Amino acid sequence: MGTLGLVAYIAFFFGLMYFLMIRPQNKKNKQLQELRSSLKQGDDVVTIGGIAGKILNVKEDDVVLEIGAAKTKLTFKKWAISTVEHSVPTAEIEETTFTEE
Repeated sequence: MGTLGLVAYIAFFFGLMYFLMIRPQNKKNKQLQELRSSLKQGDDVVTIGGIAGKILNVKEDDVVLEIGAAKTKLTFKKWAISTVEHSVPTAEIEETTFTEE
């Protein structure tokens, strides 16, 4: 195997590593970023630590969750949210926050 064959062999494995490892990870990171930017009041979420709760308030980098039967309020960073279990439609949020005078 000459020098050209060795270079082709190394390039092939770098390309394979990109398509099998790096590209899927970038897709996953992009999906998580979209999920975290679309968080809204009323969503049921689970944190990376396994804590499940309902979003009460969304700030720039933080979310306030209502946890458990005692309705404990905890503040988490958005990056700590791993999944959204149930998302509330936007129209429903507007109805619940609308007050008549």
